Amino acid sequence: MTIRIDEINHSDPTHFVELLGAIFEHSPWVAELVYPERPFTSRHQLHQVMTAAVRRAPEVQRMALLCQHPELAGREADAGTLTDDSKREQAGAGLNQCTAEELLTIKSLNQAYRVKFSFPFIIAVTGLDKFQIIAAMENRLNNSVEIEFDTAIGEVEKIARIRIDALIDE
Repeated sequence: MTIRIDEINHSDPTHFVELLGAIFEHSPWVAELVYPERPFTSRHQLHQVMTAAVRRAPEVQRMALLCQHPELAGREADAGTLTDDSKREQAGAGLNQCTAEELLTIKSLNQAYRVKFSFPFIIAVTGLDKFQIIAAMENRLNNSVEIEFDTAIGEVEKIARIRIDALIDE
């Protein structure tokens, strides 16, 4: 389903959040914050306004946003509770077709990452394969908490861009 930017601009607050609330994983507060900034001239402007709202949010709220993301090939995937967007994104990267050894590696990296950073590993998986994702997990475990927090927010912004581009037809 794609929607036109005009529909977004002419939506009441409830419909606006229904349309855009999933752009940032389980975080409709982002859409709620940007509603008053309509009209948007493009997907690009909408993305800029939404990411600026995230960047202005208090650190505790940005941490909560990060924690809303599922682990890659993690317990949400095992339980079948991924959002449709996350399921499609992870499948596109081949994470639903991992060998037992690859799954064990990813789960181990997920655990080490969460212990070190207190939020799940987040990467915009579109265009990546499972080997690139595993390598990124290994590399990013070397980051400081501050650098990784900023990196994860940047990845969330990339995911939002991909979702906006898929959802909105200008």
